Amino acid sequence: MIDKNGFRANVGIILSNAAGQVLWARRIGQNAWQFPQGGIHEDETPEEALYRELYEELGLSSDDVAVLGYTSRWLYYRLPKHLIRYRSQPLCIGQKQKWFMLKLVSDEQRIRLDISASPEFDHWCWVSYWYPISHVIQFKRNVYRRALQELSGFVPA
Repeated sequence: MIDKNGFRANVGIILSNAAGQVLWARRIGQNAWQFPQGGIHEDETPEEALYRELYEELGLSSDDVAVLGYTSRWLYYRLPKHLIRYRSQPLCIGQKQKWFMLKLVSDEQRIRLDISASPEFDHWCWVSYWYPISHVIQFKRNVYRRALQELSGFVPA
């Protein structure tokens, strides 16, 4: 779902454990790490997309997590020019994201990266809450910073 300004609607997932660490996932076949995220389909609400993406990317259901909070507005980032697919229509120049802070309430052994026919991640680990800001790809850093700042009050102690 790409809006009239060229931004694809997306959900971002920050999954925390009881210690306040967050799940950090490596994109399959790359040395690129990020939070799970994914597009919102035209017939979905952001919350419906959250649970679909949570299952597709991490193998978790709504029973495995508690929603602690979400960003109050869309957070935007632009793609670098070399990543824009200029021949695609409608043209996508970046993403607008609703971010959700979740707490894992089931055992971490429930996390599975191989549920989907085309998995996005091949490894995950727990990292400190602020770690992702300085380790995500540059063009996503401001969105990560804003999401983590806004949702920091929901982090389990």
